[in-house]
Amino acid sequence: MSEPQEDSFISHLIELRDRLLHSLIAIAVVMGALCIYPGPGEIYDILAAPLTQALPEGTKMVAIGVITPFMVPLKVTAMVAFVLALPFILYQVWSFVAPGLYAHEKRLGIPLIVSSTLLFMSGMAFCYFFVFGQVFSFINSFAPKSITPAPDIEAYLSFVMTMFLAFGLSFEVPVALVMLVKLNVVTVEKLKEWRSYFIVGAFVVAAVVTPPDVVSQLALAIPMCLLYELGILASRLVSRPAPVETAPAVDPENDAKMESEMDQAEEQFRKL
Repeated sequence: MSEPQEDSFISHLIELRDRLLHSLIAIAVVMGALCIYPGPGEIYDILAAPLTQALPEGTKMVAIGVITPFMVPLKVTAMVAFVLALPFILYQVWSFVAPGLYAHEKRLGIPLIVSSTLLFMSGMAFCYFFVFGQVFSFINSFAPKSITPAPDIEAYLSFVMTMFLAFGLSFEVPVALVMLVKLNVVTVEKLKEWRSYFIVGAFVVAAVVTPPDVVSQLALAIPMCLLYELGILASRLVSRPAPVETAPAVDPENDAKMESEMDQAEEQFRKL
């Protein structure tokens, strides 16, 4: 490796380190502000509200571990800080990769980053405000009268993180389809042909990821199918048909003139 290439590689590593450091500082600053107000305990109470509202009156969640009441709210606060700092983190990622992109890729990059962020947050919001309440009420309705449900806060956090990730990623379907079409991996016609396979796959994914109840499975599979249709529509809007090259028009007079000139040149060559 030559010295200029080595210097360029090291400079890229230094820039990557700086971008990562800026992102971690942003998360730490937001997390520090959240720890001051409203506080980790209040943030966890907001996260646990869909479950506590579905529990029997007077029932609370439990903490089995010794340090669980301290660590779990901090983990939730860190998760919220990451989500709030996500636009800044994506800006750092974009600033790092943008110099190596073409002009048309740069024009496509910013809309994709903004739309993917909004869709991921929309998936989390849909899961929190709609799915959780329906799922917990449905599950608790099957609980025997002889027991008192008292979920562990760490198990609840693990469940919430899985559901947030599943719904956030499922809402990224339109962005994934647009990128595949834009990179010429698939065509819009192929996406239409694969519609039935995607519907089956959406229900399979919902059955694997979500709890074993019909409500949560339908709540994940149906939006995925609708977002697939939205992705096809968006892909059709961003895809442009390749320009058709037409053969030059034939001019009979020009051809006759060229043929006459060739005959004259051939006759002069024979005289020589």
